[in-house]
Amino acid sequence: MALLASGALLSVPAAALADATSARPHAALSFSRVFRVHGQTVTVPGRWFQLSGTVHPYVAGQTVTLKAFRDGHVFKTATRAVRSTHHGSAGAFTWRLGARHAGRVTVVADHRGNSALGAFKAQSGVDALSESVHYGSTGRFVELLQQRLRALHFYVPESGVYDQHTGWAVDAYHRILRWGTSDAVSPGLVAQLLNGRGTFHVRFPHQGRHAEGNLSLQLLALIDGSKVQWIYPISSGKPSTPTILGSYRVYRRTPGYLPDGMYYSDFFVRGYAIHGYDPAPNYPASHGCMRLPIIDAIFVFHWLAMGDWVDIYYT
Repeated sequence: MALLASGALLSVPAAALADATSARPHAALSFSRVFRVHGQTVTVPGRWFQLSGTVHPYVAGQTVTLKAFRDGHVFKTATRAVRSTHHGSAGAFTWRLGARHAGRVTVVADHRGNSALGAFKAQSGVDALSESVHYGSTGRFVELLQQRLRALHFYVPESGVYDQHTGWAVDAYHRILRWGTSDAVSPGLVAQLLNGRGTFHVRFPHQGRHAEGNLSLQLLALIDGSKVQWIYPISSGKPSTPTILGSYRVYRRTPGYLPDGMYYSDFFVRGYAIHGYDPAPNYPASHGCMRLPIIDAIFVFHWLAMGDWVDIYYT
């Protein structure tokens, strides 16, 4: 079983090729620790996944021969015993494997048949996607990257393009891992992302729909009760004009630009606000506000409402 974008579990059935025998056997395959992008099963090189097979009917003492192909070339083989399931009417086997390089991985499970159980063959596959990416890149790996960032509540439209929104979300993910700031996509970062690592810890769940600014991480989270909705990178106050700490309520909202360049501003105490600004660098640089990248400002503005709590703290 494998993770969907929503975090649900997925089985990837394989077409079973069964010979007509007295036992009429058939088999099906599924993968775990893989993902789906537009209905296609995918993974990345270096990440292990597991093949699970079921055989109907179960006959004691049977084995299957397994072969894994990458782009048509065998790179791994194994033999596995078929063991009874807890119901006893079907058999099961598993195989852990992975791909070192990008390409199509096809797994074939073969039982040649004997006097106890007829022959059967089943196959299924998964695409190992190249992790090479840069601004302007498109394709299924970019879609997977955006899908998994959204699953962890980083705000990024699923555009299928490694664009500015995606770069900011990757930078925010570096921050939540406490890996500094960067929009570079490394194999280590991808491994953490696909394993679902990285959580924004809510401090004020009793405040309902609210925003929390973690200045240690330079992140802003939009939160409904205890559930994080979206996470954004921010640039808070520089050392000479630090951002005020504490809990406040939005008391004034100003759409559009103000004369000083503030864009779609939610004021929460005196002149302090959450707003868009250019630039919003990846370090504290503001006069005390929590700056958002311009491209994020309108969404945050429309999510917040008059009277919503805004909590600012260090961790």
